[in-house]
Amino acid sequence: MGYAELIRKLQALPEDKQTEVFDFVEFLTARFAASKEEGKEEWSEEKFAEFGMEQAMRGMEDDPVTYGRDDLRKVWR
Repeated sequence: MGYAELIRKLQALPEDKQTEVFDFVEFLTARFAASKEEGKEEWSEEKFAEFGMEQAMRGMEDDPVTYGRDDLRKVWR
């Protein structure tokens, strides 16, 4: 599969699936870079969990908080 075919297939996907592909490419890029630096192929569980959390939270830094104290069911003291 060449780049042109890959781009065509990517453009045919819905936007949310394009984002999913982008996230996977980011994961592979980071994994490859880490393995080159460390000379290892595998990530530790800690590194993988940290990367997963970074990807899950990506873009949420500036999201406004849409809930408050009144939204709580119980208040712990």
